[in-house]
This record gives sequence, structure tokens and C-alpha cells, in this order.
Amino acid sequence: MNIMKLKMGELTGGEAQEVLSRRPVILLPLGSHEDQGPHAPMGDYLSAERMAELIAGRATQLGVETFVAPVLPFGGADFFGSVPGGIALSQGTLKAVLDDMLACLLRHGLDRLIVINGHAGNVQPIHDATQAVYRARRILIPSFYLWRIAYGLLPGILGPEKAARAGGHGADPLASVTMHLFPEWMRPDLIPEPAPPPTVMGLPVSGFGTLHFEDVNVEVPVEVDEIAPGGVWHGDPRLSSAQTGARLVQELTELGARFVAHYAAARSV
Repeated sequence: MNIMKLKMGELTGGEAQEVLSRRPVILLPLGSHEDQGPHAPMGDYLSAERMAELIAGRATQLGVETFVAPVLPFGGADFFGSVPGGIALSQGTLKAVLDDMLACLLRHGLDRLIVINGHAGNVQPIHDATQAVYRARRILIPSFYLWRIAYGLLPGILGPEKAARAGGHGADPLASVTMHLFPEWMRPDLIPEPAPPPTVMGLPVSGFGTLHFEDVNVEVPVEVDEIAPGGVWHGDPRLSSAQTGARLVQELTELGARFVAHYAAARSV
């Protein structure tokens, strides 16, 4: 190949037969298409895909040949079906799609697989699909949940107090990551001020589909637009920045590439 290709979709048929026969690591990026606030693009799968590309590039530099499978743009769970433009798959449908994707890759001996996840609603279908593979074939497929990991990185970048105020849906870490990766698609002029914490039945909302009652969380089947009107919940997107995003992207890339290298070594047999 004359240029370095990282996406499986960019490989020609002849190139694929050559490079995939070497059993490279394959990253499977998953995201969602949902309301991330009036200031951010709805396709947060774009950030998950770009992060997978960056991780693959860095892992390849470290000596572990790595490619990125086509991104799955629609997230599991109907978090944002109540929002215009939101597109989601049911948990069962996403599990079935993952089953078929994994079966196609495994059919040709591509068994060094890592899911690069960018959506909370994908977690359970990913677990169910990869657990089925593990039980049937003893092939371990980990999931690298980008934004959950990024939440853990925020205090080291912003400090604990600011990170607590910045973190939330429509805010950090994803807002800062998108500001860095895709500044041309952001609308900083539309960044909202934080809304008062919503309540349902007089109880404070503690998460998507949960209310805080005394010292516990209670599940409730409310629509997300009731919990996060305008796509923003809990965090203050005014605290997000491209500088924070650059730090997060760098740390996620390096951490992800090191994990790929560790996984490849463990699965080298």
C-alpha cells in the first residue's frame, strides 16, 4: 500500500486479503445519534470513530497492526427517540447486529477484537454479544468505553471541583472532545446556561431513567426530553473547551493504544 490505511472500508479487496491474513487487531467503534445539546452535533458516533482511528494509528506506531471496522452509528436504547432526529436501535436489535458483525469477522480468523464504545445504551448489548462469543469459543472481546474512561480523566485535567461542575450529558467530556476534533461543527453561540435540576413526582432526577429517593435510586420509564430538555443534563457546557478536549483525546489515545498492545500480546497465541 502506498499510504497508511487504518479503516477496513478503505482497503481494497486485494489489500484486505493480504493484511487481514496477518491477524491484526480490529477495533469496532460504536456510538449513537442523539441530542447532545443545541451547541453540539447529534452524531456523537463521529467522535467514537475518530477516537478509534487515533488509537489504531498510535497502536500501529507501537508495532501492533490495527484496523478500524465501519462505525455503527445508531446506539442501543431509545434514549432520544423523543427528540427530533434521534435514531436508536432496540437493545435486541443492537445485540443481533453485533452478533452478525462479530460472526463475520470471526469467520475469517479475525479474533483479536476490541469494541470502542461511545454510548451508555450500548453497554448491555455489547456485554451480551461478547459474552456469547466467550462462552461458545473462549475468545475474549473487551470493550473500551471512551466517555466513561474520560469522566475518570477529567479531575486530573480540570481539578476535582471544576470536573464535577463540567461533567454531564451535553457537557464534558464529550463536548470538549468534539470541540477539539470537529470545531467546525460546533455552535459555541448556542451553548446554554445550566438548567435547574429537573424533578419528577417531586423527586430529583439522578440519571437517565432514575430518581433519587432518600438514599437510593429508583428506576422510572420517563422520556429523556423530560430529564434533559435541550439535551443537557447535570454538567455546565460553558466549562467545556477545545484545550480540555485536546488533553482528553491525547490521554485516551495513548491509554487506548497501550491497551491494544497489551491485549495483542495476551491474545498472540
